Amino acid sequence: MSELYSAWAERVQAAAAQGAPLSLRGGGTKAFYGRAAQGEPFDVSANSGVIAYEPTELVVTVRGGMRLGELESLLAGQNQFLAFEPPHFGADATVAGCVAAGLSGPRRASAGAVRDFMLGVKLLDGRGQILSFGGQVMKNVAGYDVSRLVAGSLGTLGIILEVSLKVLPRPVAEVTLSFAMTELDAIARLNGWGGQALPVSASAWADGRLWLRLSGAEAAVRAATAQLGGERLAESEADAFWHGVREQSGDWFRALGERPLWRVSLPSSAAPMRLPGTQLIEWGGALRWLTGDAAAADVRARAVALGGHATLFRGGDRDSAIFTPLPGPSTIIHQRLKDAFDPARIFNPGRLYEGL
Repeated sequence: MSELYSAWAERVQAAAAQGAPLSLRGGGTKAFYGRAAQGEPFDVSANSGVIAYEPTELVVTVRGGMRLGELESLLAGQNQFLAFEPPHFGADATVAGCVAAGLSGPRRASAGAVRDFMLGVKLLDGRGQILSFGGQVMKNVAGYDVSRLVAGSLGTLGIILEVSLKVLPRPVAEVTLSFAMTELDAIARLNGWGGQALPVSASAWADGRLWLRLSGAEAAVRAATAQLGGERLAESEADAFWHGVREQSGDWFRALGERPLWRVSLPSSAAPMRLPGTQLIEWGGALRWLTGDAAAADVRARAVALGGHATLFRGGDRDSAIFTPLPGPSTIIHQRLKDAFDPARIFNPGRLYEGL
């Protein structure tokens, strides 16, 4: 891949010299996320393949353009998986896109986020330099943890060339239960269960029904199932349900049509949003998907009042503020990071925030 990296470095250096912005693109499955892309398209999908995989060490290193589905198939062959359950949003999703978007699926509240599984990363920065951070073990960070910083950066810091990720064994047993329950009851019950020694790996509430997934040792899942009650879903039905939540292809998401979809992060015990529209609640109450006619200012004000923040995830005006505006000190930090990694500001300008 040295020839490819050299060619890319030359293109980046030329773009920096000209001040010509580049719009990085892999599989394009998350192009809807963030502000509207600017600049000349730069296809980074050719950089694909496995560099190293040590199942006994629970670590895999791949090139950024590798298809996420291919990586998951490789891990499944060793009964392992990416425990943060990254959404694909399409068959062409890449590992670099997964990291750049920083999105996690239903298991995030119990297993951790993308950044928690980042061990190392190799970047091509805005000067055309190849930079390596981290490694292939957890305790390898001295100074700034750039590997985790890259997660969720939406390609604004550099081209993700290679990634090392921690992987985990698949749970021995898994059961999904369903309960008829109001929103208030669901939030209270989920927070109550969160304080108990229960193997809860995912939850979702919508339209008066709560779904709860239990994962872990056979005995622990069996005991929790007997304790909690509810209606047990067939394995195939449960798999389809959680896939639909992760990929936003389930009934609730399909009913959205073209309406804007808000992603609201709150303390898990926060009160209901009480805004016009419908909701799907994940992560034990900490993630609330909202769609409806509420104005952006009202959604953000309510999120702040409840102790969180709101992101316009899909739809709406992609040239406006997608993410909650940063306070002054955080803006300065973001600007300094951008200056350090991409001084000419050519990578995905404005994709996160205007001016970055």
